[in-house]
Amino acid sequence: MHVATCVLTLRLPENHSLKGKRQVILSMTARLRNQFRVSAAEVDSQGLWQIATIGVASVSNRADHSPETMDNVISFVLQNYPEVELLESQVEVIPVP
Repeated sequence: MHVATCVLTLRLPENHSLKGKRQVILSMTARLRNQFRVSAAEVDSQGLWQIATIGVASVSNRADHSPETMDNVISFVLQNYPEVELLESQVEVIPVP
């Protein structure tokens, strides 16, 4: 079994309220869960208007599937949310015996 995690740090430059940020982030995490069958949630920076930290996790029985899924998640965010800047992404794959 392989567990992959991805932390995305995003900037929402056009956003001017927590309500606006919440709409974008809730839409994004729901679409990620539906599209890729992963767990996704805002994990940090909840009080900031223009910065969001999204955590994504996936479990797979194949070593190559987990990082591929996280690469697809990052590509999906970049393609479908042009109003969002990706500041940083960290992917980690953990083999579980």
